[in-house]
Amino acid sequence: MINLGISVLVYALLFLVLQWVTNLAPLYLALISLLGFGASFYLLSRRTSTRLAALMEEVQRDVQAGRTEKAVKTLQAAHALGKWQFFVTSQIEAQIGCILYLKREFNQAFDHLRKGFSRHWVAMAMLAICYMKRNKPEQMRVAFEKAVTSTKNESLPWSLYAYCLEKLGERSKAIAILERAIKKGAADDTLLANLEALQEGRKMKMKAYGDLWYQFHLEKQGAMIRQQTKAMQGRRKTVRR
Repeated sequence: MINLGISVLVYALLFLVLQWVTNLAPLYLALISLLGFGASFYLLSRRTSTRLAALMEEVQRDVQAGRTEKAVKTLQAAHALGKWQFFVTSQIEAQIGCILYLKREFNQAFDHLRKGFSRHWVAMAMLAICYMKRNKPEQMRVAFEKAVTSTKNESLPWSLYAYCLEKLGERSKAIAILERAIKKGAADDTLLANLEALQEGRKMKMKAYGDLWYQFHLEKQGAMIRQQTKAMQGRRKTVRR
């Protein structure tokens, strides 16, 4: 990566200059040059991270405004940043994959999600679901393990993992995942209720997670609309009273 290459060059030049103008021992020359390397790499990395953060904010605004095609094009154009810093390309790929998944363009999303950043838990969860739909349970588990490892204290990725296992008919493994989530400190009322449901032979209920749940498209659109309509009717009855 370019940032690393520049920093190594700074180290080498600083070492040679110090060797030329001072009588310091090689060990001290190396230590001072290493400080130069560290400072250079930090500043260059920070510059790249700042540019990436600004780009992601722009993309988020476009997605919220429904300009998803523009958001994807912005991210694709930002691939040049990947030449400068480690993991930038995988972060961009993860974001593109998430946007395409939200648009239900699952095949295109899959190609990007596979290259996505492993610590982007939403992308890894979406990738896992893609594998499940492709009848590849082992790959699904690998992707979900990345998702829950990168965000141990959040309930939803663990619940998604268990939900998909239960959907594949592996209820006992789903229970084990939720029990593991509790040990990792990810328990909340929804997760505990779902664990109890699985232990009693009932299905998990995920609607308590709201839009965070619906973005994964594991519940049919018709069911979502019926739930929203029922909620609206309930509110109207309350107002009439």
